[in-house]
Amino acid sequence: MRSLFRTLNAYPAAKLSRPLVAIAAALFFVNEAHAGDVKASTAKETPQSMVEALHTAFGKHHARAVHTKGTMLEGTFTPAPEARSIVKTPVFGGGTVPVVARFSLFAGLPDLPDNADAASPAGFAAKIKAADGDEFDIETNQHNNFIVATFDEFAVFLRALAASGPTAPHPTAVEKFLEKNPKAAQFLASRTYPISYAQATYFGVNSLKFTNAEGKSVFIRYRVVPRAGEHYLTPEERKAESATYLQDDLLKRVAKEPIIFDWFAQVAEAGDAIEDPSIAWPESRKLVKLGTFTLTKPPADPEAAQKSLLFLPGQPHVGVEAADPMLVLRNAAYPISFSERQ
Repeated sequence: MRSLFRTLNAYPAAKLSRPLVAIAAALFFVNEAHAGDVKASTAKETPQSMVEALHTAFGKHHARAVHTKGTMLEGTFTPAPEARSIVKTPVFGGGTVPVVARFSLFAGLPDLPDNADAASPAGFAAKIKAADGDEFDIETNQHNNFIVATFDEFAVFLRALAASGPTAPHPTAVEKFLEKNPKAAQFLASRTYPISYAQATYFGVNSLKFTNAEGKSVFIRYRVVPRAGEHYLTPEERKAESATYLQDDLLKRVAKEPIIFDWFAQVAEAGDAIEDPSIAWPESRKLVKLGTFTLTKPPADPEAAQKSLLFLPGQPHVGVEAADPMLVLRNAAYPISFSERQ
């Protein structure tokens, strides 16, 4: 199955058909949902229905179904020596390799202003191009948990959002959802908005299982920390910013000097929620450094790069596998969205 998705990711975008992607996604969903420590999914939603739920909330367009508006940078990834203590994947044992990163706003709206409420949580994704030809993808959000625990709940939220337009009577569908789901309401109320993509910390909300060369396994979540430090805006400051302030700032910064992030694995302890991304792990949990991203320039053709880039954050690797069923489903849904933007 891994080779199927590696082939899919390398296939020329112009020749990639929706049926091919849908078949690959369905095969991945059926097989990988039963792999490793991930329990067979009991989700009612399918990868296809989740993509359609995103379209219901944000509209259908030939772009990403969510985290639609974004900015890409290229650079390098350098692994940290301590990474090998918890994971045996070759990318963590070699030297510096190329990386492509994408910063994005949350909502599935191509023209969303950077200062809009729906811009948060912002996202950071990276594709590491290992020397052995493997591609190691990560996706993280600028919030230390997810709005709900399951794929099914997220689809319900998205459909409620779609039914809660300006003319909808109160309480709207989304107001009813938030009343029944106080953790989701707390998530929305606690969102922050960075002064720069380069000054936000990003969190991998879905758990993975890491295994080292000695066969010892741990459950982890990613954390990506900016060398420039964190800086978040007040509501008044955010509203005063321009509709492209995050993109503009990022390109200005990288033209002057590299933008650097350190990548960590937060290691779970007994009792931590492995399969519930809506619950953040305690800050007392150990952080193991995985490496450093050094971003130095935008792609030569940003539009073409955006269109051809597919992230598969649940892709298995030697010593790495998904531990949260939501991550397996995400990995199957993304190729469907990818095919729609070709």
